[in-house]
Amino acid sequence: MTATTSTSSILGNRVVRSEDPKFLTSGGVYVDDIALEGAVFATYVRSQFAHARVTNVDLTEAQNAPGVLGVFTAADIDLGLFPLDMAMLPATMPRTFLATDVVRFVGEPIAVVVTSDRYQGEDAAALVVVDYEPLPVVLDVEAALEGGTVLHPDAGTNVSFELPGEPVDLSDCEVVVRHRIINRKVAPCPLEVRAAAARWTDEGRLEHWAGCQGAHPVRDSLAAIYGLEPAMVRVIAPDTGGGFGARGFVYPEEMLCGWLARRVGRPVRWTETRSESMLGFGHGRGQLQDITIGGTRAGKVLAYQLDIVQDSGAYPRISAILPFLTKMMLTGTYAIERASCRTRSVVTNTVPMVAYRGAGRPEAAAAIERAIDLFAAEIGMDPAEVRRINLVPEDAFPFTNSSGTVYDSGRYERALDLVLEAAGYAELRAEQSRRRLAGDRLQLGIGLSVYVEITALQGGTEYGRVEIQPDGSVRALTGTSPHGQGHVTSWQMLISERTGIPMDQIEVLHGDTDLVPQGGMTGGSRSLQLGGTSIWNAAGHVVDQARDVAAHLLEAHPDDIVLEGGTFHVAGAPALGRTWADVASAAETPLAAEGDSQQAGGTFPCGAHLAVVEVDMETGHVRLVRLVAVDDAGRILNPLLAEGQVHGGLAQGTAQALFEEVVYDDDGNPLTSNLADYTFISAAELPSFETVHLETPTALNELGAKGIGESGSVGSTPAVQNAVVDALSHLGVRHVEMPCTPERVWRAIPHARTS
Repeated sequence: MTATTSTSSILGNRVVRSEDPKFLTSGGVYVDDIALEGAVFATYVRSQFAHARVTNVDLTEAQNAPGVLGVFTAADIDLGLFPLDMAMLPATMPRTFLATDVVRFVGEPIAVVVTSDRYQGEDAAALVVVDYEPLPVVLDVEAALEGGTVLHPDAGTNVSFELPGEPVDLSDCEVVVRHRIINRKVAPCPLEVRAAAARWTDEGRLEHWAGCQGAHPVRDSLAAIYGLEPAMVRVIAPDTGGGFGARGFVYPEEMLCGWLARRVGRPVRWTETRSESMLGFGHGRGQLQDITIGGTRAGKVLAYQLDIVQDSGAYPRISAILPFLTKMMLTGTYAIERASCRTRSVVTNTVPMVAYRGAGRPEAAAAIERAIDLFAAEIGMDPAEVRRINLVPEDAFPFTNSSGTVYDSGRYERALDLVLEAAGYAELRAEQSRRRLAGDRLQLGIGLSVYVEITALQGGTEYGRVEIQPDGSVRALTGTSPHGQGHVTSWQMLISERTGIPMDQIEVLHGDTDLVPQGGMTGGSRSLQLGGTSIWNAAGHVVDQARDVAAHLLEAHPDDIVLEGGTFHVAGAPALGRTWADVASAAETPLAAEGDSQQAGGTFPCGAHLAVVEVDMETGHVRLVRLVAVDDAGRILNPLLAEGQVHGGLAQGTAQALFEEVVYDDDGNPLTSNLADYTFISAAELPSFETVHLETPTALNELGAKGIGESGSVGSTPAVQNAVVDALSHLGVRHVEMPCTPERVWRAIPHARTS
């Protein structure tokens, strides 16, 4: 395949997003904006107990309320069990679409009311009377391990998944440090809450609208649930206001819309409230980590051990197996010969846990980066120097870590050098020393992390098709489903580069299973390297087809035809050319092709982040002053889009380090059920980020691209946490739990002084 012969390339340039004019003017079209004639509304009745036996559900008053078309409980639903995310999850811990005899978390749906108007649903739901018999509540993962109360009696245990790991040999270590780290639960909080709508056609076909991270996986789930062939289900994913991993999975409330629509004979739509989102939308993180790190006083790490207890929430979902990804990335960017990881996942009386930006990899980075800082503090060495001593060298790639994970490429020491240089590390340390000597109220903290993560976990492929229209414009189909990443712009750039057709003449279609025959999920930072490469290949195939047609029109051999500036001509004779419209009109069959790329495995982006904080020694308040990020995601297609992804990740990572935490009281009642109680970060708490590009292309795809959607959230969290601890380290403070709230920081200061 031959691309355009033009010497200038659009790739690698800061191309403004094609998507933005719509969002900045008329606005996006989300599920709740879809006009469905005759649609009625679903409202769910949710459990008020974290763990209780449901002894009676009285629907009488609700059924007689104004506008009610039906009130339904689990006894009415004939869809079987709610499907498992993965076959390896235990079938002995099943979930039904609506709770049956036992509820296991506050917010679990018990009944659903269908009404003519949305407001009527809230009133009618309040009239459903549920009688409960409280049961013991299990919130702590260690209590769940002990098994005093088993949440799913048929399982006989609260353990939902485990991976064995043997203790490492520490006998030759001069220094051994042990510490417990808590990677607390967070809520995804996309600005668009969950929403779905469904209707049945006269032909018995289910049409479903979903705010999701992939229309085709939702279609396949619906087909399985309703016993339909996939062709009998159409899923449309319109604009989606944020995903962050949690939208990559289906939920009972959404999947029931089709059943309700069939039962009442009308289209049914459901949109949750923000409080419902906090009560039922899958949470993330939630790991208890015990770390052991040992090495020499010269700074060489010889052994590392991590023991994980993962919170699965009330019903095991994908989160139960995410420690597998934590184990894959166990040693991070460091060449540690002896390392071991043991993981156990347990169910608790909390919201079922799913994936959250990074999904297992940020947890690994949080553990190893805190371990490195703890080790550095113990031996009295600068944490930057300890990192440098232990980083995997550039000439070691492809590198196999102690978990057996093969990293494709990376320049870890170069990333560290760049971030130290960009931040002015020596000057920062000098300023820190000055403040300490002066006893300033605002102490400076400097935190580092050097991270690696995996993207496009198992490699594979993604659907991509390019079609040339009779007028010379392009219609491109992609299996990816964007929700803010800029896929339309990216795919237009790739097609324009290969064809010479201007971006504004390229239409990119996605998110409709009737238009796009197959597709995966936008998650795990897979889209550009899989979906983009597929579009790139498809465009190349179309160019080859068109060259043959142009050769016939120009009475030349195809090898003598060049494509330049969107026009085909004989080499050396640019005056006589044929446009794409000429070629498309002359072609006997449409100019169209699908991509055929197949990536052999995952790629491993890396980088180094440095955070600078000021800590008020009187109040414990932490202010993030600077965040410098070096991120290496292979070859960068569009720096503007890449920086946008990094900025979002840095914000979310910082939020986890300083603010965000899902909190329950002793009875399992959520205390963070809205954005007044759950400290959602805003621009006011963030500095202007400083980003530095480093490009180490991968050999696993033609674009040389790795993922960048999650990198910011992997590296920033431990960098910010390390900075907070560093600000207090001269007092003897060695650790502050995340989120590093003013109270936690304030309590650490007098405790260190008295110790």
